[in-house]
Parts: sequence; C-alpha cells; structure tokens
Amino acid sequence: MINFPCKERYGWEDLLEIVRDLRSPEGCPWDKVQTHASIRRNFLEEVYEALDAVDRDDAENMREELGDVLLQVALHAQMEAERGRFDMADVVDALTRKLLYRHPHVFGGAEAAKSGEEALANWEARKRTEKGFGSVADAVESVPHTLPALWRAEKIQKKAAKAGFEWENVFHALEKVEEEVGELREALETGGAYDAPHGVREEAGDVLFMTVCVLRMCGLDPEDALHRTCDKFERRFRGAEEAADKPLSEYTEEGLTALWQEAKRKLASAEHPADA
Repeated sequence: MINFPCKERYGWEDLLEIVRDLRSPEGCPWDKVQTHASIRRNFLEEVYEALDAVDRDDAENMREELGDVLLQVALHAQMEAERGRFDMADVVDALTRKLLYRHPHVFGGAEAAKSGEEALANWEARKRTEKGFGSVADAVESVPHTLPALWRAEKIQKKAAKAGFEWENVFHALEKVEEEVGELREALETGGAYDAPHGVREEAGDVLFMTVCVLRMCGLDPEDALHRTCDKFERRFRGAEEAADKPLSEYTEEGLTALWQEAKRKLASAEHPADA
C-alpha cells in the first residue's frame, strides 16, 4: 500500500508522482505492465473524447477529458523514463524550446507577424529547417500515417499545393472525380480481385482522394463534411425504420427507397418548416 498525502488541491508534480507510483513494483497490476503499444488506442480514444467535449462546449467534461489526455502523456513519458531515454521534464523542455524557436515574430526579434497566415508561414518555415526537409516530398512524407485517412489526404494535398502542384480550379478537380468514378465502375465490372492493381480498393481510394481535393479547394473540412453526412444518415435511417411496418430486411429495394424518401421529406419539413 502506498500512502499518498491528501491535499486540498493537487498539482503537476503530484500527477507525475502518482503515475510513477502506479508503474512501480508496489503499484497497480494493470498500469505497471502497460507498454506504448498496449495503450496506443487509449490515447486516441481519449483525444477523440476530449474533442467531443470541445465540440459541445461542455466545460465540465472538457476539463475531465483533457485530464485523461494528460494522463496518457504522463504514462508514455514515465515508460521512457524507466528506459532511461527521457522523462516528462525533457518533454516540457523540448516543447518550450520549439515554441520559442518557431515564433521568431514573438520571441526572436523578427518583424512582428501582420496576420495569422504570416505567423503560420513563420512556423512552417522554421519547422522545415528544424526537421531538415530538403524537398516538398520530404514534407509530404512527414504527414503521419496514423491520421484518419481523409485528414491525411487533405494535409498531403495542402503541402503539395503550396509547391504549385494544384488543379487550376475546382471544376477540373471535379472532372477528375468523375474520371475516377468511371475507373471504379470498370474495376467492378471487370470482376477481378479487389486488391489487385487497378482493382476496386485502389480505384475507390482514388475516388476518395479526389473527393477530398474538391472539398479542400472549396475551403471545406472533409472530416466535417463526412461527419455531417453520417449524422444525416442516422436521422433518416431512424425515420425509415420507425415508419416501416415490417423488418427492413423484408422490403424490396424499391420499398426501402420509398421509406427513405418519406423519411427524408419529413425531416426536411421538420428542420425547415418555412420551406415546407
């Protein structure tokens, strides 16, 4: 049993000490056997839960979920401290140095940034120098593979566009989407293996990649657009299921379409009564 002192208010050092205790031989049987790999998914889930609280502007949950994210950072740092490679103090030191270096317009004596865009340009320029990127391809390859695919596609395209690798206008990009849809149809009609070169997986990926391009050129967030469509589908699906007089699996395609269209009409009327 570890006797941790009771306090009216705990601080940063208390958190780090608790994490060390949890990982110690006398600590928690679960915490002390975890590895970077075993809690990797936890980290992702906590970040998404924190963002959900941010999106809902829920201060109480935001405070809790940001704490859960901080716990994941502390756990990973403690694992490295046990290996003798770095600890949380090193993490904080490196972050502080990076913030100072990448804000020359604030801390470095450079001319003040006149806009957010100029400040971001300063950040990116310093980042390229810091990371030793010798080409745009280096910057493109640096986009984390662990990002959600739509987000990764958007970031890759943005970096390429900054180097001039961009469609002349959004309609040219849309024409490319239509071309990729045609190639996907051809792959389906051919009936080959889905994972073959120019098979369904590859061609469907091309359709998604170019769709991201169209949205990006319109100034829209692909992740946000797809989330909104998911929300819309959920509402319409519920409406269709509630209107059905038998299991959906017993309907023909024509019957399902009729249910869907009626659910769509009712939702549109409820959401936009002035247009009804």
